[in-house]
Amino acid sequence: MVVIRPATPHDNKLLAEVGAETFHDSFAEDNTPEDMQVYLSASFSPELQCLELADPRSKFLIAEINGEVVGYSHLKFEVAPHVDVGDRPVEIVRFYSRKQWIGKGVGAQLMEKCLQEAVAAGCDAIWLGVWEINSRAIAFYRKWGFYEAGKQTFQLGDDLQQDLLMVKLLE
Repeated sequence: MVVIRPATPHDNKLLAEVGAETFHDSFAEDNTPEDMQVYLSASFSPELQCLELADPRSKFLIAEINGEVVGYSHLKFEVAPHVDVGDRPVEIVRFYSRKQWIGKGVGAQLMEKCLQEAVAAGCDAIWLGVWEINSRAIAFYRKWGFYEAGKQTFQLGDDLQQDLLMVKLLE
């Protein structure tokens, strides 16, 4: 049974560890070790996680099974991309499951909770960026009603990559 809880300021080390682990597991095969190291160092320190946790526009949701962290998401309110996504959008900044839990329902429960949080906050759209070659993630988001609304760049070390901007309108 997946339990999803809001992160606390004390989860900064946990989020740094799980974030770096899941990002590495998902993308190391398609990127150079140097580019990965630059990105991981810049994005997943406990100090940076403290700052993100303290941001009043951010909300982290941690998924656990029997007390083990199996994934998490990071929502950021009041941030919009360069495409039309409604008047009150929320971004899914990060949406990660640990490798051994992918395909076992963790992502579905985490997405359901993200959508509930967005609706409860009065958002009219939820959006995210996903690497254009990440076909498994793209298929997952499409299954949840997200559609492609544009593209944006994503800097991973020295490699400038393309992300699809995907949007789901909320009622």
